[in-house]
Amino acid sequence: MEALDVLLNRVSVPRLVEPAPDAAQREILFSAALRAPDHGQLRPYRFLTVEGDARNRMGDLLAQALIESGNGADEKALEKARSGPLRAPLVVVVIARLQDHFKVPKKEQAITAGCAAHGVLLAAYALGVGAVWRTGELSYSPHVAKGLGLAADEEVVAFLYLGTPLNPPREAPKLDVAEFVSAWQG
Repeated sequence: MEALDVLLNRVSVPRLVEPAPDAAQREILFSAALRAPDHGQLRPYRFLTVEGDARNRMGDLLAQALIESGNGADEKALEKARSGPLRAPLVVVVIARLQDHFKVPKKEQAITAGCAAHGVLLAAYALGVGAVWRTGELSYSPHVAKGLGLAADEEVVAFLYLGTPLNPPREAPKLDVAEFVSAWQG
């Protein structure tokens, strides 16, 4: 697949089924992530793969985080949290590792981790693997961070859901570039 095709036509694919990406595809997905722009060559990211029964345990972790949030979650919300990771055969947790650095601010490191997540999405599209980036309030929960084994200097950037598209990907919307670009006149 041509690089420009991937860049111009990648879309989220939310309905995913088995099989998950195989080992060769995963090697490509994570290799693409490692090409993210990275000021200082800090590699401020890491990844967790969640599949099989671990998705049920991740769902339980999300539901418990919802309970601990104190937002009065009803059973419907708890079930949605529990079943979330089951929407794809593979969930990749993208984690930013934010380091004190004299030249590279933590905000920039978090952006690099986001670019790494985007690299996975672009490579998935190129391979015909369905993928969607999901986050939400629970992504940022201290309970979830602890349950996933994150260190104090780490945070979840994305939950990437990957699998085989249930339906053909939709067509990417055609946006007017001029609506997003302007010349600065100083």
